[in-house]
Amino acid sequence: MNVQVKYRIGKSIGFQALVILLSAACVVPLIFILIYIIQAGITKINWHFLTNLPKPVGETGGGIANALLGSTIIILVASVIAIPFGILCGIYLSENKNSKLAYWSRLCIDILQGIPSIVIGIVAYFWLVKPLGGFSALSGSVALAIMMLPIVVRSTEETLLLLPDSLREAAFALGMPFHRVILKVLIPCGISGILSGVMLSIARITGETAPLLFTAFGNPYLSTNVLKPMQSLPLLIFNYATSPYNEWHDLAWGASCILLIWVLSLNIFTKLITRKWKVQL
Repeated sequence: MNVQVKYRIGKSIGFQALVILLSAACVVPLIFILIYIIQAGITKINWHFLTNLPKPVGETGGGIANALLGSTIIILVASVIAIPFGILCGIYLSENKNSKLAYWSRLCIDILQGIPSIVIGIVAYFWLVKPLGGFSALSGSVALAIMMLPIVVRSTEETLLLLPDSLREAAFALGMPFHRVILKVLIPCGISGILSGVMLSIARITGETAPLLFTAFGNPYLSTNVLKPMQSLPLLIFNYATSPYNEWHDLAWGASCILLIWVLSLNIFTKLITRKWKVQL
């Protein structure tokens, strides 16, 4: 083996080692964060913690039932608003690749994806909170739906663009109308990417705090009225972690662990969906 071949092999091994080192450097901080939050919060989680309301200042115990219910309601309402609209928009962009409206729509979606969450919260405050005369879970859901839209739209568009044109042509050759081609052929074939985008968008908004500070505001009681203020896990963590009370700090750590498990579960579920329903090209 001559010197030049040895040099190339050595350079290849060195580059591979560098890639592995950089990959490990990205994973190590995540592992430390996961371990720290789980160690600090897992001991606070029990049935009483999950099913009871927070106690007043000075009383021990309490739970996060209002935050769990509030987060679930706010995310469900945001999903009902954003997912249908985002999928329809993604279908339009995939079917009208070269139109001017599609070009400007993509540009607006890319800009919307880069807007800070706190700015969206301020906009929702002036658009909804002030006209409605008060904070509400509905205004928080609208703010989160705005954040979900770019992810759902882009994932739907990119997934449908990966499908071969022969699927459309075969469906049209059989005499199927356009809407049935979309609903019966394209969407079922691209369900993996669409559902992945939906789940990623839900995971994206699950831990958002800034928009909810300006909209949902929080509520110490158990509430299901979307037109009134409502508590959520990110708001509870923010309020309790910045308080001077050790009992509230414990609740914040427990809620942080629950939120972390929630987000991890959504991402794992997304991976499982992607593996089960892959787009066959």
